Amino acid sequence: MTRSSAAVSFFPADLAGPLAAVVGRTAVRALYAELALHPKPGLVSPLDSGSHDDMDMGTFLRSLFALRGYFRAIAAAGAEGVGFATLRDLGIAAERRMLAATGGINTHRGAVFGIGFLAAAAGWRMRRGRSLGGAALGETVADLWGGGILGAAPQAPDSHGARAVQRYGARGARQEAAEGFPTLFTLALPALERALADGADAERALVQTLFTLMAELEDTNLLHRGGPAGLAFVQGEARRFLDRGGVFREGWRGDALALHRACVARRLSPGGSADMLAAAHFVHALREGWA
Repeated sequence: MTRSSAAVSFFPADLAGPLAAVVGRTAVRALYAELALHPKPGLVSPLDSGSHDDMDMGTFLRSLFALRGYFRAIAAAGAEGVGFATLRDLGIAAERRMLAATGGINTHRGAVFGIGFLAAAAGWRMRRGRSLGGAALGETVADLWGGGILGAAPQAPDSHGARAVQRYGARGARQEAAEGFPTLFTLALPALERALADGADAERALVQTLFTLMAELEDTNLLHRGGPAGLAFVQGEARRFLDRGGVFREGWRGDALALHRACVARRLSPGGSADMLAAAHFVHALREGWA
């Protein structure tokens, strides 16, 4: 018996829809919070398009509108305990809607995959009255769908992330999900919660978390754009930002903007860190609301 399959009492079936709606709203709000945050080195924000010539904040907003029902639907599917194939098909359909809305530009493929599985796990656990604390959501993903994630053929084998995994042997999103999102639960969420506990407001806590991820994550977006040297540059600069006090240091915003300009000059964009930041926001907000 897996950690997630012990017998439990279910909430009435007529509550499954409202629970899934809560999960869906929380996911969209997390993605909007990540989009609206700035400064974010190299990334699209209300400030500018960062290192991206093919997208801006409007592109992301169109994508979010197209995805607004997906996270609710995959949470509802997870609540019913469906198999991997059903979740995969929901994700494929969502990605098609995203690409249609953006004119073929990939804005949220990482979130469709990562937050999609976390939303399914949230639906599964909430339907059964289970806690969302600790690494429970990640454990549920690994227990119920981890084998399917690793066993399935990549849906986008020619994506930038897939190419970076193949070329550099980097740890990819599929491995992260199949193992229960260890980076999310051991690095991103603790950084977010620590920053909030230390008195940071939401904006500063998210920036601190982003830089923590940039300093440690083997970001396949950075590897694709800048190779190992580009990854090392961003990791080193992010560590220096944190070592000087991060967002708790006077003048932190100017330091973050300086790194933003340096990333734009080098065409670097830590998109993997941005995806993980949105996932951390999602899990934190969902746990706070469910508690």
